[in-house]
Amino acid sequence: MAAGARLEAMRRRVRVSHLAVWTVIAAGPIALGVTLTSTPARVEAASSTKPTAAPTTTVAADPASYAQLFLHTWLRSSTKDEASAQARHAQSMAPGVDLPELAAGAQPAPQVVTAVRTAQSAHGVWSVTVAAQYADASVRYYAVPVATDRTGAAFTVTGAPGVVAGPARMEVPASPYRVSVPEGDLSAAVGEFLAAYLTGAGEVDRYLAPGVKLLPVSPVPYGAVKVRQISAVEEAAAAVTVPADGTKTRVLAQVEARGQDGRWPLAYEFTLAARSGRWEITALGMGTATAGGER
Repeated sequence: MAAGARLEAMRRRVRVSHLAVWTVIAAGPIALGVTLTSTPARVEAASSTKPTAAPTTTVAADPASYAQLFLHTWLRSSTKDEASAQARHAQSMAPGVDLPELAAGAQPAPQVVTAVRTAQSAHGVWSVTVAAQYADASVRYYAVPVATDRTGAAFTVTGAPGVVAGPARMEVPASPYRVSVPEGDLSAAVGEFLAAYLTGAGEVDRYLAPGVKLLPVSPVPYGAVKVRQISAVEEAAAAVTVPADGTKTRVLAQVEARGQDGRWPLAYEFTLAARSGRWEITALGMGTATAGGER
């Protein structure tokens, strides 16, 4: 009986719909036009309930990289060849900035161009110091003025570069690694790890804490590695025996690596933790090792 009642209700709705359509047709074209033009309004109202896409975030470009690229092309440009790709690129990055006029036999373009300092003088206004190193080992510094738009995603060089003095050199700050680490479990763990890491002698995983992932250097760059000195921040690193589980220390290893291309003095920073009577590496350098848990 319930099913029959629902079927009868559906039939009544169909008859009512048919009646409404015939009524509109009988009323003439005007009524039909009103009916048709009212349909999009109902559709638009229904569509307004659809979720809208989340706004995207624009990451601003780097003014240092922009200034570095400009100086690279500008120093390789000349008024004697304004149609060259380098000249056109430089002028597109700095409209209105003149190109240099190179004399016959002038020093070749620099081998390396590197941004070394970025300073913001006002909102959207930057001064980037860029170093140009030449084949004869001389270095010349340029200040490049750069402006950005409101979003920080578009740049332009606003004036010609200026030759300036290089950045001042500060004294080397005191090292936090002041605790001398003697030969023992910790120095052995670091030395054996570096041998596996740089020469392929052994597996790096056996020296890592659980959850830490670190791939060896590939291709193998050296044939031998010798630890010259290990210093630590915490006194626990100098203990004769391995301390209690969970004890952590930060160390700096000064090593000598030898390969076909010569002898290389290298340095590596480590974080180690004690576990089950042994030292395990939880991090290498500036976050090059990743761990599933806390470092």
